[in-house]
Amino acid sequence: MSDLPACPRCGSPYTYEDGAQFVCPECAHEWNAADQQAAAEADLIRDANGNVLSDGDTVTVIKDLKVKGSSSVVKVGTKVKGIRLVGGDHDIDCRIDGIGAMKLKSEFVKKV
Repeated sequence: MSDLPACPRCGSPYTYEDGAQFVCPECAHEWNAADQQAAAEADLIRDANGNVLSDGDTVTVIKDLKVKGSSSVVKVGTKVKGIRLVGGDHDIDCRIDGIGAMKLKSEFVKKV
């Protein structure tokens, strides 16, 4: 069985190598391994210290955060358990005790 990657565009397993490029015969998409690694690295969500976050992690808030539409503030050092990673500007869906469901940016948390 071939150890070549499947096409990232159409998912075809029939890719072949042409020099430094990979080519898909079904959709004619061409890419190289460096592009594929860069895309995989870009999909990772990291905290303020550069640690990779994953679903279910526990994080700590590193900055006072005002809650939009409320007079509440999420204080520095607040622990958030069981985060869920989502795409978009605010990377983290979570529930904070005393405040409720929130979306946070990963740049304002650190992994515990």
